[in-house]
Amino acid sequence: MIALIQSATDTITQLTDTANALNPGVTTAPPELHFIDLLLKGGWVMLPLAFLAFLGLVIFVERYLTIRKVSKTESNLMLQIKQYIHEGRLENAIALCRNNNSPLARMLEKGLKRIGRPIKDIEAAIENNGKLEVSKLEKNIGILGIIAGIAPMLGFVGTIIGVIAIFHDVSIKGAIEIGTISGGLYTKMITSATGLIIGIIAYVLYHILNMMVERIILRMETDSIEFIDLLEEPGK
Repeated sequence: MIALIQSATDTITQLTDTANALNPGVTTAPPELHFIDLLLKGGWVMLPLAFLAFLGLVIFVERYLTIRKVSKTESNLMLQIKQYIHEGRLENAIALCRNNNSPLARMLEKGLKRIGRPIKDIEAAIENNGKLEVSKLEKNIGILGIIAGIAPMLGFVGTIIGVIAIFHDVSIKGAIEIGTISGGLYTKMITSATGLIIGIIAYVLYHILNMMVERIILRMETDSIEFIDLLEEPGK
């Protein structure tokens, strides 16, 4: 029985091979298209795109961790400063700000050191220091915005260069071959797709960081107003 089944299997295999030989139009399944292979077919333009993607990722991670750390170190700072001021322990409040490594602490420290001067002078010192701290938080975030604009354009440039090369080959051959045009064009479109993806991601990351910075700015403004109101209380 086993020998009979094996003989039938061999016969079916031979018939299949014969049918394929007699029908050349029947082809095997096309090879699988892998993502890495597509990227490699994009050409030299993929190198600057890869650099932009890496640069954007490094900037986002560095700024995200920095801003998150700043957000955590500012908790309950204003409450402790208010308590020290009500108790008349100005030096303790200044020491607290000095030991708290955050933009709000450095901003309030400037105001505490100027207590005794006119309120306008204190407000000006806090405002100027606040602008300086905000500029530190926004460091390199603008580069993400630049990447979001450059990456898609660079991808389009790669596609256009590829199309020019394809039609240059067509002009030399003097004949239009659909297979050559379509095959070359789909590989050149890879740069456009990659540039758009990098640009979209960079755009999203840029706005995520901006929203985080805006929350800190709002907190700094709220606490600075509360600090000035505290100094203007009767008996202060």
